[in-house]
Amino acid sequence: MTDTRKITYSAMLLAIAMISMVVKGAGPLFVVFITGAVVNACIILATFICGLPWGIVLSVITPVAAYFISPNPVHQAVPVIVPAIMAGNAVLAVVAGLIAKNRKDPGSLTGKIMLPFSMLTGSVAKSAFMGAVISLLILPNLLPADKMGQLPTLQYTFSVVQLFAALVGSIYALIVLGVFDRVSSRPH
Repeated sequence: MTDTRKITYSAMLLAIAMISMVVKGAGPLFVVFITGAVVNACIILATFICGLPWGIVLSVITPVAAYFISPNPVHQAVPVIVPAIMAGNAVLAVVAGLIAKNRKDPGSLTGKIMLPFSMLTGSVAKSAFMGAVISLLILPNLLPADKMGQLPTLQYTFSVVQLFAALVGSIYALIVLGVFDRVSSRPH
């Protein structure tokens, strides 16, 4: 794939992720199954289609975009969460990308199983990272006193909810990759 195509696909995936952020205010289930899942799917797709560096680029840009597009009171109160989210997204891209890259024969049954396994492992690693860093380290120490009543909910959000959003995003990515593989393998 040419660098121009990589840039184009990555820009399209970033645009899709940003559009999902604009419609974020529809409720908590919407955030998990649409906004968070779409952002995670875009990170995974950028990693698998364009390469790991592009997945990391989206991992870094999307939390910054979310900070400005759909401001969250917690992000505003504890802005150090944003770099932690960047790192969590990068964990998803790196773990999923490296496992998928090491598939011996992508067309074999084992190779086909490794793709969803890489996404599952990346999702769990992201959730564990964010749960440890944000839920157990950042929030208990930096959350303003007037928001401490929300701590258990926020800890759940930045760990378990992140896992669900990443897993749903993985399912979306698998569907899109299946279509992408069929379309891109056709003669032009």
